[in-house]
Formats: sequence, C-alpha cells, structure tokens
Amino acid sequence: MPSFDVVIIGAGPGGYVCAIRCAQLGLKVACIERSPTLGGTCLNVGCIPSKALLESSELYHRAGGEFAKHGIVVKPTLDLPTLLARKDKIVHTLTRGVDGLFKKNGVERFEGRGHFKNSREIEVLDSNGRVSHVLEASSVVVATGSSVATLRNLPMDGKHIFGSTEALSLAEPPNHLIIIGAGIIGLEMGSVWSRLGSKVTVLEFMDSVLPGADLDIRKQAQRSFRKQGLRFKLGVKVQSATVSEAGTVAVSYHDKKGEQSIEGDAVLVAVGRRPNTAGLGVENAGITLDGRGRIEVDDEFATSAPNIYAIGDVVRGPMLAHKAEDEGVAMAEKLAGLPGHVNYSVIPSVVYTNPEIAWVGQTEDQLKEQGVKYTRGWFPFAANGRAKALENTDGFVKLLADARTDRILGVHIIGPVAGELIGEMALAMEFGASSEDIARTCHAHPTLSEVVREAALDAGGRVLHI
Repeated sequence: MPSFDVVIIGAGPGGYVCAIRCAQLGLKVACIERSPTLGGTCLNVGCIPSKALLESSELYHRAGGEFAKHGIVVKPTLDLPTLLARKDKIVHTLTRGVDGLFKKNGVERFEGRGHFKNSREIEVLDSNGRVSHVLEASSVVVATGSSVATLRNLPMDGKHIFGSTEALSLAEPPNHLIIIGAGIIGLEMGSVWSRLGSKVTVLEFMDSVLPGADLDIRKQAQRSFRKQGLRFKLGVKVQSATVSEAGTVAVSYHDKKGEQSIEGDAVLVAVGRRPNTAGLGVENAGITLDGRGRIEVDDEFATSAPNIYAIGDVVRGPMLAHKAEDEGVAMAEKLAGLPGHVNYSVIPSVVYTNPEIAWVGQTEDQLKEQGVKYTRGWFPFAANGRAKALENTDGFVKLLADARTDRILGVHIIGPVAGELIGEMALAMEFGASSEDIARTCHAHPTLSEVVREAALDAGGRVLHI
C-alpha cells in the first residue's frame, strides 16, 4: 500500500495549490482527481472558460457598435465555432500547465474518485466504481469542490434546461435564453449570450440582482444591464418548466401579481453551487457534515476526524477559487509546522461583466447593522480622463472607512477593470491602511486607479475633480 505524508482529494484550485505547496515544503504528496484533467471546475468549466467567452463576446459587441465612436467602422460576423475553440484551447493549455506543475514538484497523481475506507486509508475508485488503488496517509485534505445546484421542480436535461457547464458550449445563441438566478454566474452568462445575439430574461427570487453585494452597486448594476438589453423579473419564485414538442421551454413562476409564464428556447439554472461530499465515504472516516452538506471544520481546517482536513468550496465561506487557493497554501504550511493563515475579511469578489463589478470588505448595510460609525467616499468613472478615453465611464468607486480610526472597512467598485483595481484595496486593507494612506499615495495620471484615490479623498472631504 503506497504511503504518503499527505493525500489530497480533489485537484481544483484549493487541492492542486495545496499539493504543490506541500511538496515544496518537503512532504510526500499524492493527489486524487476523478477528472482526466486537473484544475477542477475553475479551470475546466468555470472561471477560465467563462472569462474567455466574456472577452470574445465583448469584443464582438464592441466591434458591432462602439468601435464606430473611435472612427473604426466594421461589420463583424460571428464565427461561434472559432470562438468556442479559442476558449477550449485556453482551458487545455492551463490544465496541462497544472499537470506540468505536479510533475515539476513531485506530486503523485491518481486518477479516480477518492473514497474513505477509514480515517487513514483512501480508496481510489475508477469510473466503474472498482478500487484501483488504496493509499495510506498521515494526513488527508478534502478539496473536492462544488457542483451546479439544481432545483427539484426544474430537472435539467442538458439541452433545453441546463447549468453553467452546458452554457459554456452552446452550439448557437438561443433566440430567447431564460436565466434563473441573478447572481454572478447568471449575469456573466447572460452577458455573453446577450452580446452574441440572444434575448435574455433573468428571473430572480430576491428583489435585486447580485444579492449580497452593496446596495449602491446592485442598483447601478441593474441599470447598466438593463441598458444593455437584459430583462429582469425580480422577486419571483419559479414553479416549473415544460419543454414542448417543438423544443421551446415554458417557465411558470409566481410574482406579486400571481401565477405567470414565460417562454424561451433554453433555460439556464444559475442558482448557486452545492458542495461535493456525496460518495466520499465520510461516514467511514467519522467526518461530520453540516445542514448544507458541507464538511464542518474548525479555524485550523480540521474536521471531526483526527488528521483529516477540508478546504475550499466543501467548507463554509464564499465559493471562490482564490479563497480555496489561500486555504490550500495555509493548509500546507500548517501541515509542515508553519503558521498558515487566511484573512477572511479581505477576500475580494469579482463579476466579470461590463461594467466589471468588484468588492472587498463590508457593505454599507452591514456597517449600519453593526452600529459602526463610518465615513463614505465616492467618485464616478465619468469624471476620469482615462475612462473617457476608453469610452468606458459607467460606474463608480465607493470607499467606506471607520469614522474614528479612518481604517478602510470596505471598497465597492463598478466600472472598467474593477477586478484589477480591487487588488490595490485588498492589499491596503491587508496592511490596515486608512483612506488617508490611499489619498496621499501618488497614482499615475491618466489612469483608472485615480478613481480609487479620488474616492479616498472624498472620504476625507477633499475630493478634487468633482
């Protein structure tokens, strides 16, 4: 029986990063992954392919209209097979890259599904459920990630009613795409297919898009997406979906007016994700799950079973690739006797639509609920020279700081490259910076980052350019 210091189940962002870092620290590492390719949902059917489609669809959209403002007049033709092939090539390159990193760092890979025989022995099951290997481990890290959440009353057939995986590879833009869920996945996929020619209607149970984001961000985002042609029906409860013989789908839902129905060519179910804990054999190892099927862990990532740990989407916290990566590094360092740590108050979130949306820290509503006194800085991209040159002025930066100490508590951005701009603010918050620190830091001109500085200046009552 092969024996390892650490066996990691799952090779997504949390698992493969943990495996590499463990190997760098001198531990003998094995990683079990059921997919033929490494990288998990993020690299294969999530973060990376969706961003490739967002970039291609944005260029197509801009070429069809916005380029004319720059004096460039073209009539683009959509070549969807080439667009999808580009996406697939990027995915292939990056997943092979992870495979190369495993080889470089000496991580031993086992293809199959990890299953606990007991707390120290892990079976590797092939696609037929047969045991191909049994591994012995001093420590085990579960990093099996998450899958698309489903609705009981909307069984998915993968063709007419489907999840985000299928939405990445549609053979043609649907005439009318109905999306259930106005969260990050729903808005990103809605943006892609809307730009490529689909009519898009989004049904959302809550009364606004992006539940959980700052209220001002949600309002601005909704206005921006509506201007782009996305239609929203908010505060609705989806009841059922029926596929006709002609292949159309009728979705029934309930709103304030009563029972309603809408018909489309395809339905994307984007209501979140669920942790991958089924089939792990957690009962054989003595691992406890919570009411949502997640593995219960303490602040050291330890489960209820000795020497078994869990990270990423399979435990509490936001289901974000970078959160899982940070936990993977911290986990590896703890196993090597080092002080691994994750600062959960400074984990940014990004929506890669246009305008991009990003935030880190607390929202204004959260501060009000906690009774925290704060100052608020705000600055629009419409007043920024670089944004005007880019023809991309939609949105703003909003900064929240402690009224007594001036320490930055939260930053919320909607506008061009918000996902890049949020990095400066995450770093500032990690160092405990004040809005004064940002305001007194020289930012290059003309850049979009000046909007961040102006928001910090506004928090101190001395904004310059509005």
